[in-house]
Amino acid sequence: MPILPDVLAPASGGATHAELFTGAQDCAGAAFALALEGHRTLPGDERPWLWVQDRASLRQTGRPYRPGLPRALRHRLVHVAVTTPEDALFALEEGLRCRDLAFVVGEIAGNPRALSLTAQRRLSLMAEKHGVPLWLVRVGAGRDLSSARQRWALRPAASLPPRWNAQAPGTAAWRAELFRARNHPPGEWILRDDGQALIAQPAQQSTHPVDLAGAVGDRPLAAG
Repeated sequence: MPILPDVLAPASGGATHAELFTGAQDCAGAAFALALEGHRTLPGDERPWLWVQDRASLRQTGRPYRPGLPRALRHRLVHVAVTTPEDALFALEEGLRCRDLAFVVGEIAGNPRALSLTAQRRLSLMAEKHGVPLWLVRVGAGRDLSSARQRWALRPAASLPPRWNAQAPGTAAWRAELFRARNHPPGEWILRDDGQALIAQPAQQSTHPVDLAGAVGDRPLAAG
């Protein structure tokens, strides 16, 4: 069975700043980030992690449901709900300054003026300087300019039928397109979370409607 691409495996550390584009009323972006981080968590790592939502994204995707989060993450969540994109960016920057956080997830709806290329670059620099990964979820947004090291387009995909009860809900699955990355070619994959590991398969090889994409590394943004 295909396994997670090396660029998304725990040893690679993933991207410092990744941008996840998702539909206006699904949670594919945040769920994708949390699935990756949940399986990357090392035994004994009890560091908290931060989830920031602006009011518009909160209205569209809802608040986190703690019992539904990956088991390794649910008790470590610090959730911050703010009113405006400006407030969300402030909270994200403050979170990225805290090296005691395992990672940061930010959800911002649409294409607000505050989330400019300059603001994106500030987030990238902050994440790289302090070594805190950032997953910026763009809810119902167009693909504007960005300094993110990885840029993904995500949507939910059909789950495989459960082994013992075909009528039961299946495990989480995503169709993921990596459309821009530094030092990594674009691609499209199907990613499935079987509860024990993340399983990836290139979209063109899949015989079931579910897929995923690769990731990327790069030199620090501040270097030039």
